[in-house]
Amino acid sequence: MRGAMELEPELLLQEARENVEAAQSYRRELGHRLEGLREARRQIKESASQTRDVLKQHFNDLKGTLGKLLDERLVTLLQEVDAIEQETIKPLDDCQKLIEHGVNTAEDLVREGEIAMRGGVGEENEKLWSFTKKASHIQLDSLPEVPLLVDVPCLSAQLDDSILNIVKDHIFKHGTVASRPPVQIEELIEKPGGIIVRWCKVDDDFTAQDYRLQFRKCTSNHFEDVYVGSETEFIVLHIDPNVDYQFRVCARGDGRQEWSPWSVPQIGHSTLVPHEWTAGFEGYSLSSRRNIALRNDSESSGVLYSRAPTYFCGQTLTFRLKTIKQPDHAAWLMPKFVISCSFWCLSVALQVLWFYSSKPPHSHLQWPPGAVFVNGKEMTNQLPAVTSGSTVTFDIEAVTLGTSNNNEGGHFKLRVTISSNNREVVFDWLLDQSCGSLYFGCSFFYPGWKVLVF
Repeated sequence: MRGAMELEPELLLQEARENVEAAQSYRRELGHRLEGLREARRQIKESASQTRDVLKQHFNDLKGTLGKLLDERLVTLLQEVDAIEQETIKPLDDCQKLIEHGVNTAEDLVREGEIAMRGGVGEENEKLWSFTKKASHIQLDSLPEVPLLVDVPCLSAQLDDSILNIVKDHIFKHGTVASRPPVQIEELIEKPGGIIVRWCKVDDDFTAQDYRLQFRKCTSNHFEDVYVGSETEFIVLHIDPNVDYQFRVCARGDGRQEWSPWSVPQIGHSTLVPHEWTAGFEGYSLSSRRNIALRNDSESSGVLYSRAPTYFCGQTLTFRLKTIKQPDHAAWLMPKFVISCSFWCLSVALQVLWFYSSKPPHSHLQWPPGAVFVNGKEMTNQLPAVTSGSTVTFDIEAVTLGTSNNNEGGHFKLRVTISSNNREVVFDWLLDQSCGSLYFGCSFFYPGWKVLVF
């Protein structure tokens, strides 16, 4: 009883320590949640402020553009009025000049006649004769025709006031405010030298026709387009390891021209070392990032290897044919795919290229196209021919053996899935020892073949 009493303070002290640690952990978690709330509040406030600025700018631009368009239309109509006025007033001006000339002529004739008549018939007989002769040549009975008012233009403006209602209806329906974008980034998956970006719709009423994906380094102020299309997944390549990147996506509604608002930017990075080819191999040239290999001559027959064993079980190793050259010689000259580990080699011979992993057992491989070889033994499965844009993927996972036969006679088992053009081959690969990482390589007989690895 006394021993228990002596231990009680120690138990109380231990319990107190645990409670303090629990309280500290609780406080830390609450702090994280407060920071999350602050971020959420900041997002709402900043997005609301940005939306206000966008709306104000847009409607100010609309007012300026509409005012400019109305001014231009007014100038056009006034010019039409001026043209009609000038064109139709000219005949009237000509008629007026003719009449005014006739009036002046008549006035002169009246004055001359009155003077002639004052002298009587006697000595002024010659003046009367001269006046009468002059008057007979003037054609005093000929009057110019003046058009009736109904026959001359009467200008007016036809203005349809219903345009105000039409414009008003369009203005009242113009623009919407959404509480969240219609699409959001769903997942970021790291790859060697790349990141797979997946997104999804979050607005069921929105029908997407195309998506647009952008990314940038977090240290950059400029986003750049990396994908526009109908897919909801894309792998962004040329990603530097251990560098943060921001990704955002938007969508274009069915039958629409404008893009939706951008999704909330998501930050992702890859810790995986990019796959690279080894530089300096005869017959091959590499891109600046050394992830694209081009066969540039057919004189040398060497094999191009990876710079390091950067492929690990559980990953997907992908080879994409950027360009191909259709061979016209024997099928056994066509390149193949291969994976190898130490002294064991897994090979896949397709129509025109091949890959493997770990130090290769041979520098020349002569197998039928489409064949699959495991440790030199041909499998029965065949893969289809590849074309430009085709991809070949390797997925390898370690198979856990039973405890009674953990290594099946000293072998380790890897399950390999090889996919190409919607066809795949799955089999188990037995090795005498485990392999932590694998090399890969390629060999092309014909120049002009280019392959990307990621």
